[in-house]
Amino acid sequence: MRIGDLMTESGVQFGTSGARGLAADMTDWVCYAYTLGFLRYLQSAGLIKPGQTVGIAGDLRPSSPRIMAACARAVLDLGYSPHNAGFIPSPALAACGIARRIPTLMVTGSHIPDDRNGIKFNLPTGEILKRDEDGIRVQAVERPAGLFDDAGQFIADQTDALPAPDPAAYRDYVERYLRFFPAGCLAGLRVGVYEHSSVAREAYAEVLAGLGADVTRLGYSARFMPVDTEAIRPEDVVLARDWAASGQFDALVSADGDGDRPLIGDEQGNWLRGDIAGILCARQLGARGVVTPVSSNTAVERCGAFSAVRRTRIGSPFVIEGMQQLIDEGLNPVVGYEANGGFLLGTDIEYDGRLLPALPTRDAILVALTILQAAAEQRKPVSTLAGDLPRRSTHSDRLKNFPTHISQTRIAALHSGDFVRDQAAIEAIFGEVFGTVAALDVTDGLRITFASGEIAHLRPSGNAPELRAYTEADTPERAETMNRICMAILSAWRK
Repeated sequence: MRIGDLMTESGVQFGTSGARGLAADMTDWVCYAYTLGFLRYLQSAGLIKPGQTVGIAGDLRPSSPRIMAACARAVLDLGYSPHNAGFIPSPALAACGIARRIPTLMVTGSHIPDDRNGIKFNLPTGEILKRDEDGIRVQAVERPAGLFDDAGQFIADQTDALPAPDPAAYRDYVERYLRFFPAGCLAGLRVGVYEHSSVAREAYAEVLAGLGADVTRLGYSARFMPVDTEAIRPEDVVLARDWAASGQFDALVSADGDGDRPLIGDEQGNWLRGDIAGILCARQLGARGVVTPVSSNTAVERCGAFSAVRRTRIGSPFVIEGMQQLIDEGLNPVVGYEANGGFLLGTDIEYDGRLLPALPTRDAILVALTILQAAAEQRKPVSTLAGDLPRRSTHSDRLKNFPTHISQTRIAALHSGDFVRDQAAIEAIFGEVFGTVAALDVTDGLRITFASGEIAHLRPSGNAPELRAYTEADTPERAETMNRICMAILSAWRK
């Protein structure tokens, strides 16, 4: 069958840069087949050589080792050599693949619950883009006789298909930052690392300590926790404020499950919004061109710090395409970031004779290090770093287990293309609380700008059955209030 047919049959669909679904639906056969489809696409595009190494790594979900073994078996059966990079952050595996010019597969579901998982595919040059997804969909795969049972599980144990882990990719990732940032640049800073179940927790602690920070490890969990850096859990808000109340920390840092999205907390225990952290990081790195999705805070344009700002659909593949467009236009350095905090380097960064190679995939640790470096250089608390930015605040939340077809139908009914008609339909729902509609943007979902300058952006998630709302206003309190109102209105859409 073709991979596109397998998607329909299994329910395991493409999300961001790869396949995602319920771990129970990601049987050994499904994971094996997806890997075959990816490798056959690479063959058709001339992006892999006979016998070449294929890197594999995973996050700390209970289903990740099994899926890694299924991927390795497929790599072997097509005549390639699986390389086990271990349980390391997604950006560490991507950096390894780019440096060695090999394709890689990261087994991760990112921030979603542990009953789900995924396989993130990377070309030798970085993440797959949407055109690559199309190429993978049409690949034909065969189910080998005698390898799987009727339920799609291996008949015999295939653990040995995956070699023993090689720590080289992890070590190179840590050294990437220890080489670039000045020695001792974080000396004197007291940093709490919220470990939970993030696969980035070891790298965070080692790099921060290596640059001079006084590191305290907090909140370790042996059980996987779905920490979402864009829709922060109430319990994580409470934890951060409780830790900060001790007065022992200048900052808190964390990441999602696979270490590509950061959480940065200030000395008061407030988690920074990802799109503000992205601006601070881009500015500290001296970026000229910035690419960010349409959902991000408009302070990036209003601050005037960048020569060009390009808006895209939500998702790192679109940000990567946008970065390449700015690079083709001659801008340098070029970076990208998302509202979830993920930060991408489109070009190399040079600083005081040191070089940070381009890494066009989301990376959590870079954001934390750059913001902490800015705080140390400016001798300012983290809470004040954004003080000179335009006063715009964002908030986001989601409705879980919200059928995607319902959210898509409801949102589509509000943007027919006739502005007058759409304006009336939206104001009938939101007008009483938010006022007159001034502009609409359908780049990704429906982004409504009201005459007041406030913004409400409605969008079905691309990775899970969730309906998200992003709001923007002049104060954090107003943005949060708007979001709460949106959540109440959208909840009624379930009926």
